[in-house]
Amino acid sequence: MAPTTTDTSVLGGKPSAILHRTPWRLPIAKHAEGIYIDLEDGRRVIDAVGGAAVACIGNGHPKVQQAIKDQVDKVSYVYNMQLSNQPAEALAQNLIASSQGAFELAGFVSGGTEAMESVIKLAIQYYADLGQPKRVNFIGRRLSFHGNSLATLSLSYHPARRALVTEHLDTTHFHHVSPAYAKRFQKPDETEEQYVERLRQELEDKFIALGPDTVIGFVAETVVGATTGVLPAPKGYFKAMKSIMSGMGRMGTLHAWESFGDGVKPDIQAVAKGLGGGYASIGAVLLSKKVADAIRDGSGFWKHGHTYQGQPIATATALAVQKVIEEENLLENIRTQGAYLESLLEKGLRGPNAIAAPYTFDIRGGGGFWGIEFDFTQAPSLDFKGTPFGLRVQARALELGLIIMGMTGGANVEGSQGDHILLAPAYNVRKEEVEKIAGIFVQSVEDVLREVIP
Repeated sequence: MAPTTTDTSVLGGKPSAILHRTPWRLPIAKHAEGIYIDLEDGRRVIDAVGGAAVACIGNGHPKVQQAIKDQVDKVSYVYNMQLSNQPAEALAQNLIASSQGAFELAGFVSGGTEAMESVIKLAIQYYADLGQPKRVNFIGRRLSFHGNSLATLSLSYHPARRALVTEHLDTTHFHHVSPAYAKRFQKPDETEEQYVERLRQELEDKFIALGPDTVIGFVAETVVGATTGVLPAPKGYFKAMKSIMSGMGRMGTLHAWESFGDGVKPDIQAVAKGLGGGYASIGAVLLSKKVADAIRDGSGFWKHGHTYQGQPIATATALAVQKVIEEENLLENIRTQGAYLESLLEKGLRGPNAIAAPYTFDIRGGGGFWGIEFDFTQAPSLDFKGTPFGLRVQARALELGLIIMGMTGGANVEGSQGDHILLAPAYNVRKEEVEKIAGIFVQSVEDVLREVIP
């Protein structure tokens, strides 16, 4: 049931020459269309999580394919310090126009980690341009994840991802407060309002301890992804804590703060996964008018850059993805199908005859982004033989033809307890496909539990 521990992936009979990210053998994809992926071993599987919640319109969409081909015939590359390009300009206009007035400028990068690195540097530049060089501190949250570079790992607080490089992280300029995780950390005698007030007071205390004139910003995910498994903040949280936020499309609105931000619009936002939908490596940084004006009136330009910033094929691809989402009304579809998925998960995992009911701690999310958390603290006799429950379910699901993401940690601030699984189907998923996803997922959970329940 558990993934194998030796990487012997082959192509043409030869061992893989890739330095893989997993200690187990990876199947090889050879063709994909929509949410279906054909593997080299002859199996067809359903991608129920979009890889890493990326493939928001599935694979092989003809409009995006054509946009890529057309752009290759026009301009494949220009360097962003020498020339701009038409699709980059058009994509920026599209993102600004769809932001409900939240943003005025956009900058392009090559992915999510790079986007968050850019946010950090842009925030530093903002205060430098305002003549406030004493501002050097960032405040993040425990159980957060903002990227895999050293700076973004310093800002994040994902214990497993930080473990290897802990001694190399910046603990001088990056600080952390508690996660907004009411179901785990709200006290029994607290109301939701009192819990939010306690978190607000903690943040205020951190500002005061650091010195209010030394803080650059508070950085938070509107909906925490893999670290704790699709975790929105409690009601009123973002009104109490104005923040830099992330998320695009997954929650059934273009920006996650539109669903869970309490009406608070960010000063700076990083986006990536739902931007290119997996068709291109691209991320973006969106600036509010306040930040844009400070940069324009100060330095006058962005003091940050990379070789592939605003790359024409990537921006043309992302623009096509955004047009598909709008023209095909996919946000409405994923809101409908997401609600249906939730109902099937509730019935399959918490229904009167559900084997998983005693262990299903939470089913949370919205639109096309769902997290299912399991808790076995009241069942210490269950022996998963050294392989975390989430990974065992992920492996079983793949055997049954379904790709999901199983994660561990998140139930405590040390990241040493908890099991959760992510589902993030494409926005254009159909009702019958939702039924297949829910059915195979529930069966996978039950199969793993039957192996260990006495």
